[in-house]
Amino acid sequence: MLLKVTLSLLEGMAVTTKIFALTLLFALPLGLVIAFGSMSRWKPLKMLSKGLVWVIRGTPLMLQLIVIFYGPGLIGSWATEMDSTNPIIQWLATWECFDRFTAVIVSFVINYACYFSEIYRGGIESIPKGQYEAGQVLGMTKTQ
Repeated sequence: MLLKVTLSLLEGMAVTTKIFALTLLFALPLGLVIAFGSMSRWKPLKMLSKGLVWVIRGTPLMLQLIVIFYGPGLIGSWATEMDSTNPIIQWLATWECFDRFTAVIVSFVINYACYFSEIYRGGIESIPKGQYEAGQVLGMTKTQ
């Protein structure tokens, strides 16, 4: 009995480690992209990025999991009631969007990317102007 429980716990730990590794692998670069979007000078992109971060950080992760796992099927079945002749709507109604593992990865990546984007943005914006000027004196471009 102890061996069976231990093996089951180890299987769960393997899945958890896989979720952790994939989340970091995809969320870190996506967070940087979102951070650059929220610091953009182009207002629509800036507002879209900030709105996304505000919504994702303001909703519980469990709700995001439910929406990503069940959302496409619910939208498809609702749309089928509105127009059942459209082949795209019929396809969406029968579409199994994500299996459980994929839904978890997508949810975690989006959630943590928004948190990482705030970390990146805060770190980049905390650099004093004098540091940028010192870099320019040393011959660096503004991007560097």
